[in-house]
Amino acid sequence: MARTTKPLLTDDQDESIVRVFFRGFFLPLRLVGRGLAWTTHKPPLKQIGHGLRWFGRLRAVQFVALITGVRYVHSSFSELKEVTWPTRREGLRLTSAVIMFSVVFGALIAVVDYGLDKVFKQLLLK
Repeated sequence: MARTTKPLLTDDQDESIVRVFFRGFFLPLRLVGRGLAWTTHKPPLKQIGHGLRWFGRLRAVQFVALITGVRYVHSSFSELKEVTWPTRREGLRLTSAVIMFSVVFGALIAVVDYGLDKVFKQLLLK
């Protein structure tokens, strides 16, 4: 079923340019309104899903989602659902291991820094 579109201006110029502008300006709102009207006359959840899917397939919506990073956030949350999270006991054990490693590594760096400081002071200040 092919849909014919109205030309922006007819041959006899019966529509003003302002009316044509506002008709195009409010077109996305009319399309959303049509989609919402379609979802209200049947059982809601399935039809709301279809309406949202239809709305998400609009090129303008996809473009805005691409610019704002909505796809990135959505895919990040879907990835987080697939993560196998450690138990509380494993989390505490791993956290304590990281803290102990950080303390030991920090002490090692402090000792090396102190030693190099003494060596360079002896070599440069003599």
